[in-house]
Amino acid sequence: MAGGKSTRGSAVYAQIREDIFQGVLRPGQRLRLVELAQRFAVSQSVVREALTRLSEQGLVHAAPQQGFSVVTISPDDLDELTEARIELETLVLRRAIERGDIKWEAAVVAAHHHLAGLDAVRPDGTANSDWFAVHEQFHQTLLQACGNSRLLAAALSLRDAATLYRRWSRPVAGDVDRDVADEHQQLVDAVLRRDADAATELLARHIGRTSSAMRTVIADDPAAVA
Repeated sequence: MAGGKSTRGSAVYAQIREDIFQGVLRPGQRLRLVELAQRFAVSQSVVREALTRLSEQGLVHAAPQQGFSVVTISPDDLDELTEARIELETLVLRRAIERGDIKWEAAVVAAHHHLAGLDAVRPDGTANSDWFAVHEQFHQTLLQACGNSRLLAAALSLRDAATLYRRWSRPVAGDVDRDVADEHQQLVDAVLRRDADAATELLARHIGRTSSAMRTVIADDPAAVA
């Protein structure tokens, strides 16, 4: 019985998490235990455990006497995170271009080839979660040759903090016209040319595009803003 409850809880957690990433559950939306328990045919305690786990990951907000809701967008957090990422990720990428060897170049090419072979959007119009995992590996590979483990760890931590904004840029912010594949191709081409100035400028624009998309939500949907 305990194993069955654990399995159901994991399934509920995974589905709610995916619904948040896909924008099915919108920023600021109330998450009612009764409704979710009925939807998944589980007890409210199972739903509560899943939502508590999601709140620990920063995807759900838990408030005393008010229950659970999807986290909202913080304009200040978005601006600070974007600024920090551009400053640090471009620094780390510049170091990687200066210090990376031929094995690193081969790893970058391989990571990009894997990414280019996947569709970011499924035929039904929803985001492809597998693409996001490979996308993250591609960006990590770009930075890995920087030669400074502390800088790398800090940059990856900031990337992790921006996961929800990246996932929301299309389904929530409506950024559907972006040619992200071309952005990645240009970035790889600049890296392989060892053109640090061009590569860091491209990376800064790549990061800034997501931030700009999320600002449209801040302007258009007050309920989604903290």
